[in-house]
Amino acid sequence: MRRLLLVLAVILVGTVGVVTAATAAGRGGPGLPTLLAKSATVAYAPGPGATDVAPTAPATVTVSDGTFAQVSLVNAKGEPVAGTLTGNTWSTTEPLGYDAQYTWTGTAVGADGVAVPLAGGFHTLAPAKVVRGVLNIGDGRTVGVAAPIEIQFNAHVEDRAAVERALTVETSVAVEGAWGWLPDEAGGSRVHWRPKEYWPAYTKVHVGAKLYGVSYGGGRYGAADVTSDFEIGRAQIVKADAQSFRMVVERDGQQVADYPASYGLASDPDRNTRSGVHVVTEKFTDKRMTSQQYGYDVMEKWAVRMSNNGEFIHANPASAGAQGSSNVTHGCINLSTENARAYYDTALYGDPVEVTGTPVQLSARDGDVWDWTLSWAQWQELSAL
Repeated sequence: MRRLLLVLAVILVGTVGVVTAATAAGRGGPGLPTLLAKSATVAYAPGPGATDVAPTAPATVTVSDGTFAQVSLVNAKGEPVAGTLTGNTWSTTEPLGYDAQYTWTGTAVGADGVAVPLAGGFHTLAPAKVVRGVLNIGDGRTVGVAAPIEIQFNAHVEDRAAVERALTVETSVAVEGAWGWLPDEAGGSRVHWRPKEYWPAYTKVHVGAKLYGVSYGGGRYGAADVTSDFEIGRAQIVKADAQSFRMVVERDGQQVADYPASYGLASDPDRNTRSGVHVVTEKFTDKRMTSQQYGYDVMEKWAVRMSNNGEFIHANPASAGAQGSSNVTHGCINLSTENARAYYDTALYGDPVEVTGTPVQLSARDGDVWDWTLSWAQWQELSAL
């Protein structure tokens, strides 16, 4: 009996060893039960055959009960998309193209040792129109303390809230500000960001607009992300009081110039210099100025534009006798040639020109930068959020 039991024990031990090996290899011996290891399972997102896929959403493939031997996502030209493998999931790390077909390639190997090919693909959405947004302040620029940030779109933006959520402004010091949507101009929509008060001097600013893939509504989508890194310069403010016939320039809180000036003729509303905060937008060494209404066509030196309604600070020898004593111009601020040149050399895009003492106020009718004519509460109402 003891010999019989010993023989049976040897047989049983041998049988268990074979089963374990068979289980590991996924095969069973003759006459023995087959205990299979699991095959690799692959899951795709988006699913095979999906259409209208958002190009900014990560495309992923995940393997269960196995590992990837090789994995990639390729476009219609066979070019691979950048991606990364984290654990058992491979994900794209760059945006996809619009209206494009993508296909999975590679293999996953399961615990059973069997290779499972990656296959299938998906198609991204096709916009009715791709809309481009352009920032007004480029990298490396230095601008004045009243400079608005503007993004001009080359088509109408219907879903303004979606676009605004994609916009960020980061500053080296705390600055309170907000985006505001202004009436469409230049063939499309535009949005400005302005601080609650003038920018702190020497602030560093980063603007991020992650617009690619954003739905603007009506089948329109963002063409590309845009960014800019720039700096606020010294705090130069022009105090332009039409009643004093002077133009004072302050820089970082100190008066640096006081020029005799002549402003628009007060008795003619069409010739009034508008009261309010103007913003310097461009300047010209020589500027042709014309008016059919008043019958002049002249070239003026050292012209600094402060609104789009025709208002400049510029040299005008013809009004030299009135500068410092009376207002005779057609709305511009006239200085002597020497003083106009001196101011011109210091002016930056975004410098504020605070005009006071005239009967007509600056408004939205006077050009594209009227941000500072609104109170902070009024400005916040222009946000889509």
